[in-house]
Amino acid sequence: MLLSDIKKILNAEVLSGENDTDLQAKDIHTACGCDLMSDVLAFVKDQSLLLTGLINSQVIRTAEMMDIAAICFVRGKTPTQEVIDLAGQKGITLMHTSYPLYIACGKLYEKGLRGRSNG
Repeated sequence: MLLSDIKKILNAEVLSGENDTDLQAKDIHTACGCDLMSDVLAFVKDQSLLLTGLINSQVIRTAEMMDIAAICFVRGKTPTQEVIDLAGQKGITLMHTSYPLYIACGKLYEKGLRGRSNG
């Protein structure tokens, strides 16, 4: 699923990586909704979308280590400019949505974006 599709589905605002070409070019294979970065390290695959309510720089650092393509902050949360700048330096697209985590994940699942299967 393209990031541009995810932006529409979640009615999200892009915070970094807002070039339309980037949104059309980044293909997201799976998604993960999580606030525990240890779980992200254990379960997330590359080219994923991370949906989280955490807005600190540790989220960006974890995303970088796991080759996460994009992060969507939920519940209308917006990180500081420092966090946005760090994501820009790392080439990670940031967006935010007013939907809570559960609803945002459900909307993406309904449109065909799946999470990692442990089976």
